[in-house]
Amino acid sequence: MFEHLKKDFPILSQEIHGRPLVYLDSAATTQKPQAVIDSIIHFYQHDNSNVHRGVHELSNRATVAFENARQTVATFISARHSSEIVFTRGTTESINLVAHTWGAKNIKTGDTILLTEMEHHSNIVPWQLLAERTGANIQYVPVTPDGVLDLAAFKLALRKNVKLFAVTHISNTLGTINSIKELCALARRSGITTLIDAAQSAGHLPLNVQEIGCDFLAFSGHKMCGPTGIGVLYGRRELLEEMPPFHGGGDMIAEVDFFKSTWKQPPHRFEAGTPHISGAIGLAAAMNYLDAVGRDKIAGHDAQLGIYAYEKLTLLKGIRLFGPPVGRSGVVSFMLDGIHSHDVVTMANEQGIALRGGNHCNQPLMKKLGVDSTIRASFYFYSTTSEIDLLVETVRDIQKLFGVS
Repeated sequence: MFEHLKKDFPILSQEIHGRPLVYLDSAATTQKPQAVIDSIIHFYQHDNSNVHRGVHELSNRATVAFENARQTVATFISARHSSEIVFTRGTTESINLVAHTWGAKNIKTGDTILLTEMEHHSNIVPWQLLAERTGANIQYVPVTPDGVLDLAAFKLALRKNVKLFAVTHISNTLGTINSIKELCALARRSGITTLIDAAQSAGHLPLNVQEIGCDFLAFSGHKMCGPTGIGVLYGRRELLEEMPPFHGGGDMIAEVDFFKSTWKQPPHRFEAGTPHISGAIGLAAAMNYLDAVGRDKIAGHDAQLGIYAYEKLTLLKGIRLFGPPVGRSGVVSFMLDGIHSHDVVTMANEQGIALRGGNHCNQPLMKKLGVDSTIRASFYFYSTTSEIDLLVETVRDIQKLFGVS
């Protein structure tokens, strides 16, 4: 469907070890279209200056471009206002921001932070640190053998003094797409604040934070055709206004005296120092590009590739696949009997195929699954069924080398 768009991505035209690059690692980071690259080059060639604090022409241009990017993000996720958009370095910093500010003010000894067993480390470790600081408890919604959340256990857990529920939208290992609208509605009825890790969903499907009903939502630019080092925290304005600053420094203050300072209103309260201006501009360009492609179409393509890969890999002997066979995203994780995941990834690389092997920052989930690592193939709209066919053929050849046929 989108194979003609490959030409928009300069990196995809190269060869690796004398073979055409087959990039199947988009869950780790996506490739960047020329439109995003051009937007960053244009900024540095024509408008490079600091934002907010200058009155000369270059500063004015940079400020307008930066704040226009904030509005683009707000529109992209259907936030009520651009003031609900905080620029960060990525999903990890966004979640840490909430843990250090909202968490410090609202989580007390004996409170419960509810997570799930499929969370990325970025949505576990900040809450563990918060629990250590406050004396709060952490509980986990279990994952069923089919790779989905145990909804009955989730409903039961909501009764146990839960103050925050933080959940991934799409699992970066299982490919599971969680019903975050339903989960947030159930949590809201119990007065629980919600945070969505949308690192694997932003840019892959339409997002509307008002329909989802979440309090916070975090994602990274580099996983949706944007630059590295730029991310977003969405927060309901009422919550952001009550939160103290995360970092102190320039541009986040209203007034500074020798012994006391006051803060700007959100979102600038949370953006101390010079921001990643070109990153925000590149992220906006990525969002415009994705909307031109069509996020609903991208979601359908991802789902088709996920099912196609799952079904093709299932036909191999000596393979174990993880996550639901249907209702999944464009992520398929698997392991081969008697062959370490790193060996598979290394040998596939010799054929020009980029895969990911390891625990994928999901060590608790790996323990739940009884494995130490998996091989992960992850797709995006520039991925094709012919590339999946090549992957399956390569895996079969690797098995033969190890005596599996």
